[in-house]
Amino acid sequence: MSSPVDLSHELDVARELAREAAALVRRFSQQPMAVKHKAGGEPVTEADLAANTLIVSRLAQEFPGDAVLSEELPDDGSRLGSRRVWMVDPIDGTRDFIRGQTGYVVMIGLCLDGRPVLGVVAHPSTGAVWSGVVGQAAWREQPGGTRTPVQTSPLAEPPGVRIVVSQSRRSPQIDAFRRALGVTDEMTVGSVGLKVALVAQGERDLYLYPGEQTKLWDTCGPEAILIAAGGRMSDMDGRPLDYSKADLNNRNGVVASNGPLHDHVIRALASARGKAT
Repeated sequence: MSSPVDLSHELDVARELAREAAALVRRFSQQPMAVKHKAGGEPVTEADLAANTLIVSRLAQEFPGDAVLSEELPDDGSRLGSRRVWMVDPIDGTRDFIRGQTGYVVMIGLCLDGRPVLGVVAHPSTGAVWSGVVGQAAWREQPGGTRTPVQTSPLAEPPGVRIVVSQSRRSPQIDAFRRALGVTDEMTVGSVGLKVALVAQGERDLYLYPGEQTKLWDTCGPEAILIAAGGRMSDMDGRPLDYSKADLNNRNGVVASNGPLHDHVIRALASARGKAT
């Protein structure tokens, strides 16, 4: 799949916004913060809200005809009738942020006709920024501005699968899936975006999350980067994630792979779950 339109301006805006928001979040991390909890128990801080205001207001200014879906704003449904939808998570991995850990990022993604086409993930702790445009390339940018292409690993089947999973929501199913795939190398990281970035740059081969707690803004930007780097993302049954639905949750989990490994993983997961392939 390639992007049917020139997205160079969108990419420039998203990269700059993500960098600015990451710097803002980093400043907040150096001072005491009030923590509140949203419906469902998810934590939210002043940093989440400040980064949200920065990103959403600038996107509205630069692209007034586009819809914006953000974790820190009510979903008004306007995105359902829009061809272009920005999906924003001002801090993905808020729990890590609150604990003073480094597994959190700022994420911005753009969907065109219901499919992710552009993504940016910024890591406040290191200043690294991952970005990608589907059909073009994916990159990792260092704090000094050096931007180098990234690409997923070529591994097509076990042995040697390197997995990254959730730190705070590690499902008991992961152990069964590890056995099915012969995985002995596991890393745990907080943010979805950071986990997918590790797969995109070839440091990991696979990210699995069998639960239903990830939202559209958790996967939109990272999926675009992953696809641009040569990888694939789907639900646990191998179906594409649906970004045009009213429901915000990815109800059937997330599988993000290097690409060549994906079909093998889906078959192994089906077997481990007792499902026919």
